[in-house]
Amino acid sequence: MTPWIKVKKVMLRYFSESRWYTILGGTLFYALSSWIFLFLANETALTQQIDYLYWLAVTASTVGYGDLSPVTHAGKLIVALYVIPVGLTLFAMVIGRIAAWVSEQWKKGMRGMRSLHVQDHILVIGWNEHRTMLLLDLLLQEREFVPSKPEIVLCVKADIENPMPGQIEFVRVESFNKDADMDRACIAKASTILMDNPQDDVTMTTALYTSQRNPDAHQVAYFTDDSLVPLLQQHCPKVECTPSVAVEMLAKAAFDPGSSMLHHDLLSVDEGQAQFSVGIPADCNAVAVEKLFVNLKKRYDAIFIGYAPGGVYKNMVVNPDLSTQLQPGDRIFYIADARIPNIDWVALGV
Repeated sequence: MTPWIKVKKVMLRYFSESRWYTILGGTLFYALSSWIFLFLANETALTQQIDYLYWLAVTASTVGYGDLSPVTHAGKLIVALYVIPVGLTLFAMVIGRIAAWVSEQWKKGMRGMRSLHVQDHILVIGWNEHRTMLLLDLLLQEREFVPSKPEIVLCVKADIENPMPGQIEFVRVESFNKDADMDRACIAKASTILMDNPQDDVTMTTALYTSQRNPDAHQVAYFTDDSLVPLLQQHCPKVECTPSVAVEMLAKAAFDPGSSMLHHDLLSVDEGQAQFSVGIPADCNAVAVEKLFVNLKKRYDAIFIGYAPGGVYKNMVVNPDLSTQLQPGDRIFYIADARIPNIDWVALGV
């Protein structure tokens, strides 16, 4: 095999792969060799430092402003036979590599293979097909009424692509309790973690793991089997559990017709009245339920329904006595046609 054939094969292999170091090396060689050829052709106007870099960039990228051009016959031949053809090749390789990189990043995002860089986000763990899609849709609607507009991240093990590209972030993992996987979803920086899996045992292990990785986040777990709720709360008292209430709603509707529609209306954000909550700021004063109830209705046309002392949800008190004193740090729950932004606590008597 002749040396020329060996060199040709090496060049074909490296340039066919179009690696960045190959393109960079080829570009440097191209720029240096072009300058030498033009210098030998006595193109003094084109070989000045800044002018040369400017001229080579606009020529190789085919922009060609025409303000600088070769004047000698040799210079014109060099530009026509070497500078422009080689420059076009390198320019196409750079554009191709950039396009390929952007396309690969987009595909990785769709497949959930990228590591995210988010914080104070809502992390949804699990995939329940249509139910998860409904959950994501409701979260997006609720987010419109929150000033901070937190990012929504879906973390799944299922073999799917991002179901809502452009609206939510997406991460696909092998395990919900593996640090390397869950760190890609920034689990330690999430402000809220929602867990909903087809298998309750997966939800249980996930809740135990998330409580250890991010104990300060507001965590909610959905269970089909109600018997698992006390078991989880025994080990993770801060996790808010939401067992299935379908059977209870059927029984309630049997004796109180319209109950199912009432509950649907209170949970829906599409129309009608809905239930919301807000914490009483730490710099406020204590206030009686009666005073808050009346002022909330008068000022915001909202109905106070209960509160969680100190923000502890398992100690929820619904329809408390009018004389009950609400303290700073308590979380109150109310019914209104929309979330109340920027509550004037002084006007409420707090």
